[in-house]
Amino acid sequence: MTRRYTLLAWTAAAGTYLLIVLGAVVRITGSGMGCGDHWPLCNGHLFPPLNDVGTVIEWSHRLVAALVSALVVALALYAWRLRHEARRIAYTALGLLVLQVLLGAITVKLALPPWTVILHLGTAMLLLATLLAAVRDSVGAQHAAPLHAPLHVPLLALAFATVLLGALTANLGAAAACTGFPLCNGEIWPSAGGLALVQWIHRLLAYTLSGYVVWWAVRSRMRGAWGVVALVALQVAVGAATVLLGLPPGLQAVHVAVGAAVWAGVVLATR
Repeated sequence: MTRRYTLLAWTAAAGTYLLIVLGAVVRITGSGMGCGDHWPLCNGHLFPPLNDVGTVIEWSHRLVAALVSALVVALALYAWRLRHEARRIAYTALGLLVLQVLLGAITVKLALPPWTVILHLGTAMLLLATLLAAVRDSVGAQHAAPLHAPLHVPLLALAFATVLLGALTANLGAAAACTGFPLCNGEIWPSAGGLALVQWIHRLLAYTLSGYVVWWAVRSRMRGAWGVVALVALQVAVGAATVLLGLPPGLQAVHVAVGAAVWAGVVLATR
């Protein structure tokens, strides 16, 4: 029974990761209103005519969201048959799912204000973390031994803040406010205004996270720690290439995908 629970949790986590990446594709391609302001219908239809690229992208995002919803509900129902700890985590995931669905509806109805988009992403990241925690708990139970590393709150908080500042940078249109790398427009402290400052704070958090994960990997000697270091290094490299190459959409999507992988890696290594 526990192995089935683990598989269900893994599948839900993978679906949530895909949902996060598709959400980035929706934003990057400007497809957020591809279904109009209708929700949960798309342009007034349950199955809309897919004659527009924006509609195809947004509808695909919604279909994956529906799949993730079904998986999380199934996980909660399955956890009801298991031990108390499994119920607690699965019910937390269910609560985050409800919040995520509500934020998605609000985001569409209000025509994509940045604050709802950022909250929507933040909730998706928390949902992903909760599902990964369910996986870890289930695997530990199967081996009759805990697989938990010590909960490293500062690292989790730093990684989460970096992700949210990245979302803020993208949704405010601040991604192009700092040219060059690693400095911002050749300056240690930007003088180009508020958007450049938002971009620079995101970069400072990313630089801090880079140094912190190396220190943490050396100190902790935990399995997977250096994998997180490698993911963070890749993310910084992708971020630099994205800026230096003029923000190509493909690299922007990769930047979000690797960022979500960094968050997942931190959760798995420290939870």
